[in-house]
Amino acid sequence: MGRPLIHRSPMPGLGLSMGITLTMLCLVVLLPIGALLTKGATFGFANMWDVVNRERVWAALFLSFRLSLFAAGFNLVLGVVLAWVLVRYRFPGRRLLDAAVDLPFALPTAVAGIALTALYAPNGAFGSLAATIGWQIAYTQWGIFLALVFVGLPFVTRTVQPVVEEIEREVEEASATLGASRGHTIRRVILPMLAPAAMTGFALSLARAVGEYGSVIFIAGNIPLITEIAPLLIVIRLEEFDYDAAAAIGIAMLLVSFAMLLLINLIQVWSRRRIGHV
Repeated sequence: MGRPLIHRSPMPGLGLSMGITLTMLCLVVLLPIGALLTKGATFGFANMWDVVNRERVWAALFLSFRLSLFAAGFNLVLGVVLAWVLVRYRFPGRRLLDAAVDLPFALPTAVAGIALTALYAPNGAFGSLAATIGWQIAYTQWGIFLALVFVGLPFVTRTVQPVVEEIEREVEEASATLGASRGHTIRRVILPMLAPAAMTGFALSLARAVGEYGSVIFIAGNIPLITEIAPLLIVIRLEEFDYDAAAAIGIAMLLVSFAMLLLINLIQVWSRRRIGHV
């Protein structure tokens, strides 16, 4: 009898794969976060609280997370709709639109900020139109919101798009033949299938928006207590060589971000269990 065939995987074994994964995870994620927390620990909790517990810092943190949530929520709706349109419909310019979705990935954030400012400034192409109805976009919180939507939209669309491609049209047809309306089919059949991927895209969009700097500082106006974002405040402290204060603000952002992402993950787990029971 011949020797049994051994099917070898083209990928490295578990030990080597785990070692590479943990090494890269430590170098890219854990070590920077550990260094930040160590810096905060040496600075002291009382001193960190004294830095964070100021009107300007609270205003910057509230502005960053509030507008990031709004932008991620807007991207959640628009991104799902856009993914559905790109997959299910054929129309002139579809490939161009599909390629344009990835533009925020390829475009440097500073270039995106300059372009958005040029378009939405009071003398810009779109900003001048808004000025005719008394609405200013650039150098206001609306401008920040616009920049965060721009950089975060691809995360939702590209996360949801493969799931839409896997949904068979027969599922919708079966729902229709059973007497369900289009709205009922969307609510009870389509959206539950898209929910886990949509929430993942929402989390990615939110994470990108919270830490966004380059595309925002040009269009924000950077007015303390009004349009000053938390990342800019960290950069200001670094330019003043106040590394302890910068670390304190960074830790505050880290804690709030972790709490928000934990909540999103819990919602994802709940939605998956609900789909499983259905």
